[in-house]
Amino acid sequence: MCRYADHIAETFGPEPGKTKGYCGHEEIELALVKLARATGEQKYMDLAKYFIDQRGQQPHYFDEEARARGADPKAYHFKTYEYSQSHQPVREQDKVVGHAVRAMYLYSGMADIATEYGDDTLRAALDRLWHDLTTKNLYITGGLGPSSHNEGFTADYDLPNETAYAETCASVGLVFWASRMLGMGPNARYADMMERALYNGSISGLSLDGSLFFYENPLESRGQHNRWKWHRCPCCPPNVGRMVASIGSYFYGLSDDALAVHLYGNSTARFDIAGTQIELRQTSNYPWDGAVSITIEPEAPTEFSLHLRLPGWCRKAALKVNGEAVDLQAVTSDGYAAIRREWRKGDQVELELEMAIDRLYANPQVRQDIGRVALARGPLIYCVEETDNAGQLHRI
Repeated sequence: MCRYADHIAETFGPEPGKTKGYCGHEEIELALVKLARATGEQKYMDLAKYFIDQRGQQPHYFDEEARARGADPKAYHFKTYEYSQSHQPVREQDKVVGHAVRAMYLYSGMADIATEYGDDTLRAALDRLWHDLTTKNLYITGGLGPSSHNEGFTADYDLPNETAYAETCASVGLVFWASRMLGMGPNARYADMMERALYNGSISGLSLDGSLFFYENPLESRGQHNRWKWHRCPCCPPNVGRMVASIGSYFYGLSDDALAVHLYGNSTARFDIAGTQIELRQTSNYPWDGAVSITIEPEAPTEFSLHLRLPGWCRKAALKVNGEAVDLQAVTSDGYAAIRREWRKGDQVELELEMAIDRLYANPQVRQDIGRVALARGPLIYCVEETDNAGQLHRI
């Protein structure tokens, strides 16, 4: 793996004799960051940063590349470099545009680099892009990218249901991006969206037995839309697979003296905090039930902060530590309850999250959803199916 990365580093970069370019389909940035963290080699992190910094700079790399092969840059099929988010330097971007999966990978890479380098200019761009996506260009399921033409974004509030593209990989990419935003510190707006996309936009793309999958995920179907056994572009199954295989990294976040629980569900995790091994066990029937029991088992008494997400969909929550009630209002910030104490073997944390049935309404500017309502309970968005109802679903 390092040989491949070294070859890329020998080919691309700001040094004389190297190609001053970047990949049209973002994702190498994520791989380089992971490799840097695994090996401790800073050169891989620096190369990921270079690709982020270079994107969209003038003279445009794709124009020069086209001329070098004797092609006219204006003959580019999509007519705009918005397709690959290379129409502007990344720090100047404030609209989610182009191919949705590419966009999610780029923003994930930007979040990694912002975290690693403490880059506030990248963070500011990410905040603008996050706001644009989540307020104007996102389906209620965590799906994104309504158009099959560019597998991506069109115009603000253009979110048709029956023709929605909403590629499974795009929702997986949103999970990646939200998770990396949490690398800058616990904030429920990112964890809530990660959860929404995880349950309703990505793993929902697989059949229960894992043998069939959706490439695109329309929110409305007349029965002709079915899962594929295979597809000419079979990117979704391995993408869901790698997401599920790394699910622990989305459940929990770790810093020097703090542990964050972003997602809830039966699990056991082991961490090292201040040189002490900590085991944390969650017991829960989540997402069907909001009762979560957490057992803390440090090898020795250890002081650290435990951050527990209080989801935005939860209107009433209760928290106890070893049977004693915690004043949530006093300890909650950015949607997380933070408990700092010396933890000992067998300490118990009990969290109760009310799961009411909610009616959710779209922004009135989404014309396709005027007069419509969606039903949710906890993190799950529900689908009304003809199997359970006597036809004429559009009249419900």
